[in-house]
Amino acid sequence: MKKLVFAAVLLAAAPLVIGATAKGRNWLTTTAVTPGGHRIGNPAAPTKLMEFVSYTCPHCGHFFKEADGPIKLTLVQPGKISVEVRHVIRDPADYAAVILAECGDPKKFFGNHDMFFSQQDTWIGKLQKTSRAQQERWYEGTIPERMRAVAGDAGFYDMMETRGYTRAQVDACFNDTKKVRALFDEANAAADKYGVNSTPSFVLNGKTLDAHSWDELQKALAS
Repeated sequence: MKKLVFAAVLLAAAPLVIGATAKGRNWLTTTAVTPGGHRIGNPAAPTKLMEFVSYTCPHCGHFFKEADGPIKLTLVQPGKISVEVRHVIRDPADYAAVILAECGDPKKFFGNHDMFFSQQDTWIGKLQKTSRAQQERWYEGTIPERMRAVAGDAGFYDMMETRGYTRAQVDACFNDTKKVRALFDEANAAADKYGVNSTPSFVLNGKTLDAHSWDELQKALAS
């Protein structure tokens, strides 16, 4: 577990159902945009889990690799649980990844989200090898300029190309100042609302858990 430092990298609509489902359908095909997040699974599931995660948090990366498969296959797919992903933005690299996870068609969110976590070691490794001069670019200039610098250094342009995005489309998402600022504000507001001060954190049926790992979350889900 790692305490958060919310970097000063910046200075309700009804849920949009993406996939219609019928009884008995694989609930992994049902996703929705929610106020402040993205949900996958049966919206009427008796158990509703909210995950607060940061793309640059190594503990979140470990949780994803360990828990994402079991949660989706044994809980989400049969309709027992819905999972809503909420962002926690800790630093400029995190911010750039959040913007790109949210880039374009909402149907692509979970694929983008999975990509950033499944390749976390690789792109963070690239950032760790950058020079001080490169890192200074992440904090100077306009927000789109900072995000483009991070994306170039981390290899995000190439990663997004594998998801079907051109460089121009990626830059367009960085340039969408209104949405970019809204993502930051929504993340901070949700963390404050649920008392989230470390990642990963979980809210189960509206209650913030004292759990920050797959082992701890499993116990809460079983109780």
